[in-house]
Amino acid sequence: MNQIVYSLMNPTGNITALVESDVDAREYLSAASAIMDRHPEVEQVGFVQFNMRPEHLTDGQLRMAGGEFCGNASMSTAALYLIRSKMASKDLLLSVSGVREPVRIHVEQTDIRTCSACVEMPPVRSIDKVELSFNGITERLPIVNQEGISHLIIEPECAFSALEEHSEQAEKAVRQWCAKMNTEGLGLMFLRPDTDSESLYHLRPLVYIPAGQTIFWEHSCASGSAAAGRYLAEHLHQDTDIELNEPGGLLRVVSHLSDNRTLLYGKISLIGTYNT
Repeated sequence: MNQIVYSLMNPTGNITALVESDVDAREYLSAASAIMDRHPEVEQVGFVQFNMRPEHLTDGQLRMAGGEFCGNASMSTAALYLIRSKMASKDLLLSVSGVREPVRIHVEQTDIRTCSACVEMPPVRSIDKVELSFNGITERLPIVNQEGISHLIIEPECAFSALEEHSEQAEKAVRQWCAKMNTEGLGLMFLRPDTDSESLYHLRPLVYIPAGQTIFWEHSCASGSAAAGRYLAEHLHQDTDIELNEPGGLLRVVSHLSDNRTLLYGKISLIGTYNT
């Protein structure tokens, strides 16, 4: 494998490596593994190409190592595009793995290494209930099915909420459930309301991507945050505008019931650019 250039991005603590060199798709997993070995804080790796000329239909493309969709990596790609192009702001269209339609992102540079972004998340395919068992317990859990990944919503009253305090058991459960449902990726979203604010929730995400051979207690999860916002909108029968307090910080989610649109707002910083 030839030397590659990559940048580390920080979208709300969900450290993401974006490879800017041209890498054969057959080498994605080995390149991602090499980067993650060198930088243990990295939770996911994507491969980007930018289209700076106006005649292109999209502004660039992002392919995750495991082929999944990732909202944080999408926002990171938009931020890196803006930094590389030295623009103050831009509305981008990105082709992203795991989804068929281009992803719309508005990004603004707040300083030389930091951007704020709003991404229109891909529409939710469905919100269902699924019966799952683990360690002798059976529950029906809400599942939010998105393109490229699905997320189980686990609230405090659910018996499986105890898995949040038992990481090895939670990781075993998510692997079993992902295999049972044959999903491209599966997240466990441990969600609970804040006791002092109706618009604030606490979210701890665990995400498993079989193709990428990764399982992480993520510092923040964009697709999981969008899933939680959409689930709450359906559950409460109203549009929602909430903040999610995740281990890496706050993400804002706005979900509209009428047109199935969910917007995610976050901040992204460039940590640095490296060679390997």
